[in-house]
Amino acid sequence: MLPTLVAQTFAPFEIVIVDDGSSDDSCAWLRASWPRVRLVEHGRNRGITAALNTCLAEAHTELVALLNNDLELDPGFLAALVAAMREHPHAGSAAGKLIDYHRRELLDGAGDVLLWRGHGHRRGHGERDRGQYDRPQPIFGACAGAAVYRRAALADVGLFDASLEAYFEDVDWSLRAQLAGWECRYEPRAVAYHMGSATVGAGLGDFTRYHLWRNGPWVLAKSLPLGLILRHLHQLALGQAINLAVAVRDRKLGIWRRSLRDCLRGMPAVLRERRVLQRTRRRSTAELAAVIDAREG
Repeated sequence: MLPTLVAQTFAPFEIVIVDDGSSDDSCAWLRASWPRVRLVEHGRNRGITAALNTCLAEAHTELVALLNNDLELDPGFLAALVAAMREHPHAGSAAGKLIDYHRRELLDGAGDVLLWRGHGHRRGHGERDRGQYDRPQPIFGACAGAAVYRRAALADVGLFDASLEAYFEDVDWSLRAQLAGWECRYEPRAVAYHMGSATVGAGLGDFTRYHLWRNGPWVLAKSLPLGLILRHLHQLALGQAINLAVAVRDRKLGIWRRSLRDCLRGMPAVLRERRVLQRTRRRSTAELAAVIDAREG
């Protein structure tokens, strides 16, 4: 990713890399090969969300780009996202068009959506790119693996929820940002090619299953207004039934039970956060529902 980052047409910018407890010679290689890069070492693995928060805390610019290590960026990627953020001052974040690195006729994602059954999803993931997502527009949220965030929005909304550890942290932030009145812009001219799962590994492993099943209910319970929860209760129940069905099918009931146990144990803290969010939200229930429902290209 670094060669395509330093080749960006947008300048100047600082590069900060957070090493989350790697056990190989990555840090030594970075110091020797990329002296321009400012390296921050966690020393031990603290999880994806903690690493993202360190990136945000270490940067002090008006706009901050978060970029996974498994990306190839078009030269105009940053310039297009920065232009979108400057054109739309009420945007707290911006997302570009992600293309499958290995099959470049396919989309990896055109921003994030939140489904009423409680699952986060990359818009257009796996679809053939026919230009159906070539219109700049407001969307629900951005995948934190390739997005730009506004410092003022981060100060208002807060950082990513460290209790989530991994998965749903960007969906959670996007939902909180929407509650606070910040929109997310989709800019199709910002193109990147995503390998996918280069760090955590391909496939739906136990680590991924556990965090998806535990974190999803937390995100919804914390941020969805009560009216939307009641209106879409049947879809929310369906989402949990789908999770259980997948656990049964894949013989992962032990992981599902542990995720449910830990979800319930953490719910009192989630509900305390909910009270604060619902008191301070700036979007009406109807406005938030419209953002979640808007999934067109």
